[in-house]
Amino acid sequence: MITARVSITLLALLAAAAPPDLRPQAQEGEVTTLAVEGRSNQTAWVAAHHSFVAIAWGASSDAKSDVFLAISRDGGATFNTPVQVNRTAGEARLGGELPPRVALVPMPGRDPEIVVLWTARTDATEIKIARSRDGGQTFAQPRTLQRAEAPGDRGWPALAVDGQGSAHAVWLDHRGMATTKSEAAAHDHKSGTGYDGVAMAQRSGLYYARAGSSSAGERELTAGVCYCCKTAIAVDADGAVYAAWRHVYPNNIRDIAMAVSRDGGSTFTTPVRVSADQWQLNGCPDDGPALAIDASGTVHIVWPTVIDGATPEGALFYSTTRDGRRFTPRVRVPTLGSPKPAHPHVVVDERGGVLVAWDEVINGTRVAAALPVSRNDAQDVTFGRPIILAGEQSAMYPTLAVTADGWLAVWTAGKPGASRIAVRRLNARARR
Repeated sequence: MITARVSITLLALLAAAAPPDLRPQAQEGEVTTLAVEGRSNQTAWVAAHHSFVAIAWGASSDAKSDVFLAISRDGGATFNTPVQVNRTAGEARLGGELPPRVALVPMPGRDPEIVVLWTARTDATEIKIARSRDGGQTFAQPRTLQRAEAPGDRGWPALAVDGQGSAHAVWLDHRGMATTKSEAAAHDHKSGTGYDGVAMAQRSGLYYARAGSSSAGERELTAGVCYCCKTAIAVDADGAVYAAWRHVYPNNIRDIAMAVSRDGGSTFTTPVRVSADQWQLNGCPDDGPALAIDASGTVHIVWPTVIDGATPEGALFYSTTRDGRRFTPRVRVPTLGSPKPAHPHVVVDERGGVLVAWDEVINGTRVAAALPVSRNDAQDVTFGRPIILAGEQSAMYPTLAVTADGWLAVWTAGKPGASRIAVRRLNARARR
C-alpha cells in the first residue's frame, strides 16, 4: 500500500550535545511522513515553486528499488498518493549520495512540469530522465542521457532546469575503465590494497547532457573526478550553468572544483578549484558539494572536507562566487559538535536568505539539522541558531526547498528497512 501519513512530533533540543552558542531552537512542528508501505523509503530530493512541492525518493524491497514521486499544492502540508516514475520495475540504483533528483519548470496558469532524474541498473548502468506534464499523475517514457551501449559504470547525477525548460544534468562515469559493455568497473573505489586513487580518477569522468527543445549530446567535461561523491548543478536567471564536484588532484588531494557554461551547456570553462583544502585521501569520502543561486546571480556553495592536524576533524565550509572562477574565502559552518558533519544541502530564498542543512552523529544517533546564513553588504557571513529537524529517531540526508510560506526540509527518518521520508515546514521565526 502507498500512503502519505501525518504525525505530530515534539522536536528534541539536543542542547547538551551542542556548543553553548549553538543551542538549537526549541520548536514544535508537524512532520509529514511519506512511504510506500512494506518497503524501505529513503534517498529523497525536493523541489518547490510557490506552493507546489514535488518530492522524489526511492522505495526498496528484496534488493530492488523504484523511484516514487508525491505532490503537494499547499506548500508541503499535505501530499497526494505517490506515483511510480520508472517503468522498468526494480531498476533504480539509489543511495544517500545518488538520490533521484527532481526539478520544476514553471508553466503560466497551470501546474509546473516535473522533471525526474535517476540512475538505473539492469544489463547496463544508465542515467534516465522523465517528465510529467499533468502535475505528477503520469510520466512520459523515460529517456537515457548517455549514448546507447556506453560501457562501464555511472551514477551520482545532478539535475537543474533553465528558464526555457531544458534539463541540464551532470554525472560521474566510468566508461574509461571499460572497453566493452560487459566490462563493468569491478573494483573497490573507496580504498583497498593496491588501490591507486589518482590513477583511478584519471579514468573516471564528469559527464554532462542537456535535454529540452534543443538538446546537447552527452560529453565528458573533465577526467580526474572522485567517483562516489555527489555532484551538484545549478542554472542562474541568465541561463549560466554551474557544475561542482569533488576532484582528485595530484597526491590524492580531494578538493571541490567548479566549471561554468555561459552558452547553455555548449561549452564549459576549465575546472577551477573552489578552495585549497588539501584533503589527502586514497579513497572516496562519499560526500560531495551542494549549490544554490540567488536572484542577484551569486552562487552559494557548501561542501564537506577534513581539517588536518594531530586529530583530523571533519567540517563543512561555505563560500560564494559571482563568476565560478573567484571564490570568497571559505567560512566554516558551525555544526553540532561531532567530528564528522556530512551530506550538506543549501537553498536560498527570494530575499537572499540562505539555509544550510546537514547530518551528523550525536550521542550515537544521526541527527539532521539546518542553519540560517546571512551576509551583509561587506559580505561578512553570520549564522543563526541551528534547527534540529527531528526528535529521537534517526534523521539523515536532509534536502531543502523554498515555498511561498518558507523553507521546507525533507529527510530520511527511522531505521534501515523501515525508514520513511519525513517532511517539515519551517516557520517564519526559524527563517529569519
